Formats: sequence, C-alpha cells, structure tokens
Amino acid sequence: MSEFSHLDTEGKARMVDVGGKPVTGRTARAEGRVTMAPETLRLLQEQALPKGDVLSVARVAGIMAAKETSRLIPLCHPLSIEHAQIDFEIDAEASCVEIIASVSLSGKTGVEMEALVAVSMAALTIYDMCKAVDKGMEIGGIKVTEKTGGQSGAWRA
Repeated sequence: MSEFSHLDTEGKARMVDVGGKPVTGRTARAEGRVTMAPETLRLLQEQALPKGDVLSVARVAGIMAAKETSRLIPLCHPLSIEHAQIDFEIDAEASCVEIIASVSLSGKTGVEMEALVAVSMAALTIYDMCKAVDKGMEIGGIKVTEKTGGQSGAWRA
C-alpha cells in the first residue's frame, strides 16, 4: 500500500511529509456551477433576493473557505495562501451561475484542494442565499481545470 502517498506501509492514514520538497510557485483553478430557475437568476442579478447581494457574500465565503481548507480536509497541509480570487459568470441560457476560483502561493504542495473548497463553499453560499425562493437549485460540475507548479508541472483540463 506504500504507493498511496496518504497511507503508511501498514495502510494507516498519514499526512504526507513535504519537508524535503522544494518551494515553487503553485496555482490552481477550479470551477463549478449553481443551476437555478430563470426567475431566481433574474432576482440574483437584480440583487432583489431577500438575503441581499448574493455574489458578494459568496465571493467572501469562497475566499474564507480556501484559507480554511486544512481544517476541513483531514490530511491537507495548512498553507499560507498568497492569493485567492472568486469570479462569477452568469449563463442566462443555462440559467446558472458559473463559479471560478483561482488560488496561488509559493510552497511545497499544491493548492488544488483550496480551489475546490473555495468553489464548493461559494456554491453552497449561493444556494443558502437563494433557497427562500428556489429550493430546486442544483450544484454541480465542480472540478479542477488547471494547475501549475510542483514536480508534475502544469496541467490543464
């Protein structure tokens, strides 16, 4: 079982030792979406939902979540994130909000999990702030779309 980096030779979970790895610039980008009724999307765009400016709150939630990833995912390393950005794109045709998270740092391990957690929390916040008018929303498509840095180098979906 030693080929799995988060398991020791006896198959027990462990945190990977990154002490000997070099510090490199690392980035990750993740995306996801919240699909909703067209009327809900209209209200969101007009900032006319009962809980206020949904996207501003979701942006802050995503950034905060990126910084707390190691507290949420048991074997993630605590990282000193240098930049986290959450962007939104409205897709009226698909009646959804696309969420894009970008996270970067100089470190010994990547930030893919931080980007994924940022997207997830932004999506959950959108759901929470819109659920009073639309309980049928759907969160999906959450995935890493790009990463740079580290031993494996750049990768793009």
